[in-house]
Amino acid sequence: MDRPKSVPSGQPGDRPSVPEQRSTSGPYLRVDDLRVRFDTEDGVVRAVDGVSFTVERGRTLGIVGESGSGKSVTSLAILGLHNAKRTTITGEISVGGRQLVGLPEEEVRRLRGRDMAMIFQDPLSALHPYYTVGRQIAEAYRVHHPGAGRREARQRAVDMLGRVGIPQPARRFDQYPHEFSGGMRQRAMIAMALVNDPDLVIADEPTTALDVTVQAQILDLLADLQAEFHSAIIMITHDLGVVSQVADDVLVMYGGRAVERGSVEQVLRRPQHPYTWGLLSSVPSLHGDADEDLVPIRGNPPSLINLPSGCSFHPRCRYADRNGDRSRTEVPQLRPAGGEGHLVACHLSTEERTRLYREDIAHVGVAR
Repeated sequence: MDRPKSVPSGQPGDRPSVPEQRSTSGPYLRVDDLRVRFDTEDGVVRAVDGVSFTVERGRTLGIVGESGSGKSVTSLAILGLHNAKRTTITGEISVGGRQLVGLPEEEVRRLRGRDMAMIFQDPLSALHPYYTVGRQIAEAYRVHHPGAGRREARQRAVDMLGRVGIPQPARRFDQYPHEFSGGMRQRAMIAMALVNDPDLVIADEPTTALDVTVQAQILDLLADLQAEFHSAIIMITHDLGVVSQVADDVLVMYGGRAVERGSVEQVLRRPQHPYTWGLLSSVPSLHGDADEDLVPIRGNPPSLINLPSGCSFHPRCRYADRNGDRSRTEVPQLRPAGGEGHLVACHLSTEERTRLYREDIAHVGVAR
């Protein structure tokens, strides 16, 4: 059951009207065949190419991949933050039963911040340096509660600063972003994202540039707030260690496409795609040999204007030649990988992937 949204005292039903298409059952977020393209002078950038996934309330989806794989572009498409003049978006995005693709910008804006919110990667650039931190959080609240006065919005912002662990929140309300440490700025961004109790929270690299102690605190905070609000969370990161700690499900993206999808146990313990193997092999393992060299993925991520034909990973894949010319001519589709709900887009057979993984990759893993 959806929790009731908080409204200003004396202002029941003050929520802006939106099309009543909300569903009370099934995944809270459903993305189906999402495609995002940008027109540039050099050609069309196919930033996201046919990605599908779902996120249920109370669960966390980790989206992983190298820079340029389409992770952030996907999240910005969900929130309707792309420039409509130069962006073409097709497919379906359903949030709480509402279809967002094709909705007028004003209606999407009413949902953004209220039903869905985003924790941006760099809080120093996301927070406006001219305004105090508290004022920016209070403004985010008043936008969706037009009947709220300044005193009420201030109290709401102070309460949220306290809830995310910022000491002396009433005093910190009147401070500017440069007066906050990196960890405190990230906490302030979380407070801003959650000030309207959104049902969907997208965290884009929320622990980047933070030391490991602060990173652990931020991840614990998100877990605690999710337990309290039963929100659906998307965690966008390149850090498989973070994914192993917080995610329930994992989507691996490469070249704008989904190459593997499944539960965190399936993807991190029994990965099926050579690209996922490469990601796991290039990070340290708590259980591996400390003197053993890490194995980077050879080559560079592909151009999203000129993607390689066939499997876009084949120029970097050590096993591409095992399929003859098929890897170069045929785009692999997501297919069952053995476990329930585990999907992989690879031309290698299940038996061959299992054998190769045991021989080459099985000693690599991310402890959870």
